Parts: sequence; C-alpha cells; structure tokens
Amino acid sequence: MSNTAYHPLYTPEQKLRRDASVWTLVQGVLAPLQFLVFLVSLTLVLRCLASGAGESAALLSVVVKTLVLYTIMVTGCIWEKVVFGQYLFARAFFWEDVFSMLVLALHSAYLYAWWTAALSPTQQLWLAVAAYASYCINATQFILKLRAARLQAAALSSAPASRAIAL
Repeated sequence: MSNTAYHPLYTPEQKLRRDASVWTLVQGVLAPLQFLVFLVSLTLVLRCLASGAGESAALLSVVVKTLVLYTIMVTGCIWEKVVFGQYLFARAFFWEDVFSMLVLALHSAYLYAWWTAALSPTQQLWLAVAAYASYCINATQFILKLRAARLQAAALSSAPASRAIAL
C-alpha cells in the first residue's frame, strides 16, 4: 500500500473531534436501539406475511422503525458536521451516505404508502422488506467502516514512530 493511495478514515483532528463529541455517544446509543427495533419489526412483518397474523402491529412497527431511522439520520448528519465539517457525503463516509439515501427513500415511500393507503397492507409489508434489506446493507457498510477505524487506530498505535508519521 503506497502512502499516496492510503487515506486514513480520520485525520488526528477529526479523531479528536469525534472522541470529544456528544454526538458520537448519541450515535453509539441509537445504532443498537435502531437494530433492536428493526429485529422486532422484521419479526412482526415476516410473521404477518407468512400467516396474516398481527397486521396492524406489523404495519405500525415499520412506522416506529422509520421514525428511529430518521432520528439516527438527523443526528448522524450533525455528527458528520462536527467531525468532518459537512452534514453529508464527507469523503470517509461518502458511499455509506449515498446508500443511506436509498434507505431513506424506501422507508419514506413506506410512510407515504401507509399514510395514504396507496398500497394494500401486504404491498406495504413487502415495501418494508425492501426497505429493511437496504437497511441491512447500509448497516453492514457502517459496521465495516467502524472495523476499519479500529484497525487503523490499532495500526497507528502499534506502528513505529517513523511509520506512524508516514501514514
């Protein structure tokens, strides 16, 4: 890996801002909460699609999941502004943010369909499945990015001083 091709996830200044920001803690709390809400909702949605049972609970659970998603997206934009100086599409999280737009679009389409009854309940639930599949891909992107950040931090802390400076 040449030094010209290597782009650390965080500059030292960005890492300091990340570690000092309350928004880092907010994201750290909201991410597992959103995943828990997702698991409960996914269970309700799949149960309803398989058996027809609990339709109202399944439909409403997707609304709750979407509201939690909106919350984590807004606070994530604030976090990105604090750490990287822009609300979205910072180089370090560009592709995660791009895919997040698809996740938001699908969840928002669900809310529209639910609110207006533009789709049947079964169609709404299938739209939720599509939204949830996109959420899983996006969550995986962020988990891989967090892992890369940990590996970067470990490599920098264990690298000899001359190597760490070169990075």
